[in-house]
Amino acid sequence: MKTIYLAGGCFWGLQKFFDQFEGIISTESGYANGPTENPSYDEVCLSSGHAEAVRIVYDENQISLRQILRFFFMVIDPFSVNRQGNDMGIQYRTGIYYSEEDQLRDIMAVYRFEEEKQGQKLAVEVKPYENFYPAEEYHQKYLDKYPMGYCHIPRGMMMLPEEYKAETKEELISRIGELAYEVTQNGATE
Repeated sequence: MKTIYLAGGCFWGLQKFFDQFEGIISTESGYANGPTENPSYDEVCLSSGHAEAVRIVYDENQISLRQILRFFFMVIDPFSVNRQGNDMGIQYRTGIYYSEEDQLRDIMAVYRFEEEKQGQKLAVEVKPYENFYPAEEYHQKYLDKYPMGYCHIPRGMMMLPEEYKAETKEELISRIGELAYEVTQNGATE
């Protein structure tokens, strides 16, 4: 099992989004990479310096970090600074916080691919994981409890797990091309 921490605006939607994929073992909403220990939601909203984030534990034999990151970039605005959707503040910044040094290669391969695809620099921070404090219980699986709750991720992105089918290598190459496949899946450079 591997762990990655992703900040993509309000954690309610990001947690719901990643819960749907095969290979995701668990998710937990919380506060990451801030200067104080065990902050409350109120403290985070008052600019404690933490990012609302989701801890994702995944089975790399079922879903790769590169796949997770490609999905992540589908549901964030990678150019917004301290904002996603209607939510504004430092806690809504986007970030990828890695827990193992060997994850950085995959992170940077996808990051460079996204920058090239978009044609401009991304505002997503990439940093080592420093700390993570679980959010209060009422935030966990929030959109399962309150399906009509606010979410900056379009509801159409919250597909049912049985509708998700990973592409084969051949399907992916057919869709994105050989070079893009080598860059995003094998860490190649152009």
